[in-house]
Amino acid sequence: MLKLDDITLHYGHSQILNGISMEAQKSEVTCVMGTNGVGKTSLIKAISGTHARSGGTLALDGETLPALTAQALAHKGVAYVPQGREIFPLLTVRENMETGFNCLPKGERAVPEQMFELFPVLKEMQNRRGGDLSGGQQQQLAIARALITKPKLLLLDEPTEGIQPNIIQQIGEVIKLLRDQGNMAIVLVEQYFDFAYGLADRFVVLRRGSVLLEGTKAEIDRDELLNSVSV
Repeated sequence: MLKLDDITLHYGHSQILNGISMEAQKSEVTCVMGTNGVGKTSLIKAISGTHARSGGTLALDGETLPALTAQALAHKGVAYVPQGREIFPLLTVRENMETGFNCLPKGERAVPEQMFELFPVLKEMQNRRGGDLSGGQQQQLAIARALITKPKLLLLDEPTEGIQPNIIQQIGEVIKLLRDQGNMAIVLVEQYFDFAYGLADRFVVLRRGSVLLEGTKAEIDRDELLNSVSV
């Protein structure tokens, strides 16, 4: 579903990503790991179009794409749940979800009941303002908003950050369900090792903006993986 070849990215004169190549398959969770500051979020921003890549090629579902904007990539089927969630605090829960309609044809612009099955709390709170929700509830809302766009590729940046354990478990179950439905590839940036290891089918470990380790769960020893992401 996603294939990156030699992706580079700069912030000003600083090169953050140094020739990243990786793949993410449909019906799999690909987990991008590494310590703070190695380029994980920068990689997700490059994939989503939030920050323009400096070089390299990106192919989505077999189509090699130029350096498109985030909006154009969203229309191509890339959904991005950023670190910090970035929900609209003054809009209601339902209105936040409806912002995903921009990627859909007019005839498909409805909040599917599945969103409320995945995240029951959103049905209870659909008329509450987004800013009134807890961090965990906002994270569920951000994921639901992304799913409404019917993505081919779902990008999740640190979905467990600052979230209470019971919500982390719920989010993990949703990610498993989405993977098993087989409609999309999921790329997960995550530092919570046990959560990541339990979900991932494939790992990409970054160090200093480069790929240090890549492979499937069957190919990489757990202790080797843990050592590679430890300070």
